[in-house]
Amino acid sequence: MKIAIVEDDINMRKSLEIAMSDYEEFEIITFKNAVDALKKLDASFDLIITDINMPKMDGIEFVKELNGKYEVIIMTGNATLTRAIESIQLGVKDFLLKPFDVDTLVAAIRREDQIQKVQKSVPKTKTSTNTNGFLGTSKALEGVINIANKACKTDASILLLGQSGVGKEVFASYIHNNSPRAKKPFIAINMAAIPENLIESELFGFEKGAFTDAGEAKAGQFELANGGTLFLDEIAEMPYGVQAKLLRAIQEKEVRRLGSAKSIKIDIRIVSATNANLGDKIKDGEFREDLYYRLNTIPIRIPPLKDRKDEILQIADAMTEINCKKYGFDLKTFSQDAQEQLLAYNWPGNIRELISVVERAVILSEGQEITAEELFLQNKIN
Repeated sequence: MKIAIVEDDINMRKSLEIAMSDYEEFEIITFKNAVDALKKLDASFDLIITDINMPKMDGIEFVKELNGKYEVIIMTGNATLTRAIESIQLGVKDFLLKPFDVDTLVAAIRREDQIQKVQKSVPKTKTSTNTNGFLGTSKALEGVINIANKACKTDASILLLGQSGVGKEVFASYIHNNSPRAKKPFIAINMAAIPENLIESELFGFEKGAFTDAGEAKAGQFELANGGTLFLDEIAEMPYGVQAKLLRAIQEKEVRRLGSAKSIKIDIRIVSATNANLGDKIKDGEFREDLYYRLNTIPIRIPPLKDRKDEILQIADAMTEINCKKYGFDLKTFSQDAQEQLLAYNWPGNIRELISVVERAVILSEGQEITAEELFLQNKIN
């Protein structure tokens, strides 16, 4: 297993190099900062272990740049627990609190190694969920769905609000599938996942020769979504300069490709989402107030999983069944202690974290009953 360790503290870095040299099954490559790591990382690496507090680029920004290409274990001190929670919300499945001994690190690596081996051995197949896309139900969720049901019949712009991992894209898809545009395209685009200099061309498209690498014309996401729904996730991350062009596209119902003098008429419904406070962004001059009012015709606030506790075991059971089928296991269940721990945990990463924890537990559990210890929630932040 080839592992990259990114740690700016030279003493910590050298200590890890020495300690890990005793394990022949691991090939360890260390980097003193995330910028250097990004230059050297390639498909041969199986796992990234990174600190959070580092110069040039911190661990959270590093994880964002990795964009899900690698599994990541975070190392953090007590002073950065809030940032560790951010890492969970970005999909990081494990982290270690400093100081830790090498056995704890090796155990975390071997857990990840076992998960990757099982995942690689199983053919990729499509899994099915409930027809409405939701894996559970609760009074809190039903209240939000009731608002969505009223909104989806219209063409009004909808702004989905809530913490990372609460299921905003599921809601966006639900709104589209229950709208008059259901048979037309649903296009989802994440503003935070696209380099700033590419967002404009990604949204609006470009003509051949519009810039150096534009060898042929390309339609933007607005054109591809024509007749349907365009979901703009992490809208608060949209560069300020592009916001004016988005506002014009919504108002005029037309777009213009980069390098073109001709406008293209569009007919789309905009659904956007954010976990940021757009009011603060407006005050700080980072988000246009006029665009906010265009996007916020119908705001829908999705509560965090901790306020939807009735869903926790429903989602856990549904994902257990899905993963058992996916990996060819007999159906597994949760012990009473495991169920109690699932309900007691605070779920800072919301549904995304719960889904990840269940998949890991299904793969790593020894018997047909998943125990509390096999959830590994004792190592998580409460």
